[in-house]
Amino acid sequence: MNTEALYQVYLSCNKVCTDTRQIEKGDLFFALKGDHFNGNAFAAQALEKGASYAVIDESDYHTGAGTIVVDNVLQTLQLLAGFHRKQLALPIIALTGSNGKTTTKELVHSVLSKKFRTVATRGNLNNHIGVPLTLLSMNKDTEMGIVEMGANHLGEIAFLCSIAQPDYGYITNFGKAHLEGFGSMEGVIRGKSELYRHLMQQEKLVFYNAGDTVQLEKLKDYPHTFGYDTGGNADVLVKFTEAAPFVHLRFKDQDIHSGLIGRYNFNNIAAAVTIGAYFEIPAGDIKAAIEDYTPSNNRSQVVEKNGCKIILDAYNANPSSMQLALENFTALPYPDKAVILGDMFELGNEAATEHQHIVDLVSGFPENSVLLVGENFFKTKSAHSRFRDFEALQSHILKNGIPGKTLLIKGSRGMALERVLDLL
Repeated sequence: MNTEALYQVYLSCNKVCTDTRQIEKGDLFFALKGDHFNGNAFAAQALEKGASYAVIDESDYHTGAGTIVVDNVLQTLQLLAGFHRKQLALPIIALTGSNGKTTTKELVHSVLSKKFRTVATRGNLNNHIGVPLTLLSMNKDTEMGIVEMGANHLGEIAFLCSIAQPDYGYITNFGKAHLEGFGSMEGVIRGKSELYRHLMQQEKLVFYNAGDTVQLEKLKDYPHTFGYDTGGNADVLVKFTEAAPFVHLRFKDQDIHSGLIGRYNFNNIAAAVTIGAYFEIPAGDIKAAIEDYTPSNNRSQVVEKNGCKIILDAYNANPSSMQLALENFTALPYPDKAVILGDMFELGNEAATEHQHIVDLVSGFPENSVLLVGENFFKTKSAHSRFRDFEALQSHILKNGIPGKTLLIKGSRGMALERVLDLL
């Protein structure tokens, strides 16, 4: 079945689904494959649960009516999403960067929803599967699309842009993330800048942070930009006022009190303010949208439990975000502070160096106020307590308790350090 014919099938269905646990009557099921599962094996179940059609790429799983056999399910999903994008008469904003993508996306979504019927990437479904699914969740009633794009190697952002065809774009920052795939900081910059290249080739608009020297250099000769600054050297002036711990800022005549902690979140908020200003969202509505946003998914959340104030930032970590989190935590006016830090993943040959750098940053912390967990931290040279895995950390905490009344918990997603909360 060609893409145009499949598109007619898509239009007749309720929605696209890739998980039989979430199937609803009338869905179009795509039998994707993973490292540990074969979606083809679930096609019959999807149809039994109410899916109108199941797209598969192994004929052995053909069950007759409702089964559509293609050469490659993933490529078919991507082609369908690209075709659908061409039918959508709406602007799409693409967001990428090393840190803050998902938070910025959620803030932009909150702001733009004050004026437009907006669809944005759910959670962090920002890869070669998530981007197509986001596009296919948009319909004729959608007025604005926001697509988060993640990448861990060169060429990935360019590929996602070829599917989503964004009209606007913003890069949050360039940091030491996914060094294993990108190879170096230069590789990170080249990879993320693929968004700039796509927008420039199409003469589309780029949102930017005038305080980021890399962004300024990349965009210095490009005329289609709209940016923010804290000193009045860009289109929008946004002033940082405090982060103790929640970020406060001023835009026009509005004092905005966000529910986000950490000075590093200022740029994420400022970007949402700027994009809202470009699309002529009233300043009062921008303020309300920012203040109504509550972080979730273990991202910069403040949790209080059994007399302990916890800054839970356990969704992800890389050297750049880890250093910023530590700097922010150190500056907070709270007593009896301690940190639990988990390994940072996907650093390749830089893993040992970058973990030792973080250890050096906390070398001046009081004795017993730092707990380090994970294979990489375990191999570092440190006077602080190190644990090879979570089980060892758990045993230590159950025996000795939490070392402090104000606690920062940060690590990569695979470390799942939110489990520490169950030990309090």
